[in-house]
Amino acid sequence: MYESFYGFSRTPFVRDIPAGEMYESVMLDETLGRLEYAAERQLFAVITGDCGTGKTTTIRRFTETLDQSKFKTLYLSDSKLTPRHFYKGLLEQLGCEAKFYRGDAKRQLHKEIELMRGIHHLQPVVIVDEAHLLDREMLEEVRFLLNFKMDAQSPMSLILVGQSELWDRLRLQAYAAIRQRIDLQCKLSHYDRAQVGDYIIRHLKYAGAQSDIFSDGAMDDIYQFSSGSARLINKVCTHSLLYGAQNKLRIIDDRMVKHVIQGELS
Repeated sequence: MYESFYGFSRTPFVRDIPAGEMYESVMLDETLGRLEYAAERQLFAVITGDCGTGKTTTIRRFTETLDQSKFKTLYLSDSKLTPRHFYKGLLEQLGCEAKFYRGDAKRQLHKEIELMRGIHHLQPVVIVDEAHLLDREMLEEVRFLLNFKMDAQSPMSLILVGQSELWDRLRLQAYAAIRQRIDLQCKLSHYDRAQVGDYIIRHLKYAGAQSDIFSDGAMDDIYQFSSGSARLINKVCTHSLLYGAQNKLRIIDDRMVKHVIQGELS
């Protein structure tokens, strides 16, 4: 509805913006560089961040920019992931029917990975999203999985993605053996005020905006409300654009944003 009023050709504040059109902060560039390095060297990486810091968006951008002729991405996101379902999920993505017992499935996965690397010259990149929900048994299985050829090499690049509590758990003494295997750690943070403004402008440009829509004061209030969370920025901007279109207002100022926050988002 508001798209036509503001002359947009696309919807600006949605999750499915193409990877090449996303706002690229310095933090995103650094994280993507680390993940690319992890993929090339077959390392174990952990990405953490609070809700709304763009973890899954970062992973989507990473996977879309990987060279598909060199890497095979395997993605899992299951809050109740068990070792058996872990191997089953990966093998199914490789076009195989997993053996029933965990040990057999693990050996089967290692064999398929060796074939993939030896015949197709593809390096596997395994991404486990929502990793903060994994139980200790599953995290321990990650450590066992990385034992390959007498620990001389890693069979894959493994990337765990989760909320900040994942790293809090890994810092405990009980998880020392897993923590010591981590090669790279990335912590995503919320945007600062300048980045919030840049984020809004970038998304409006993607949508086809021909002029400024949010005033500086409006951006100040959006930053205060969202604390730099991309998810909340999207929410308050969308509600503000709806309110502006309904009231035939071309410029969204701080008064309007306050009204939206107090009336619809509090």
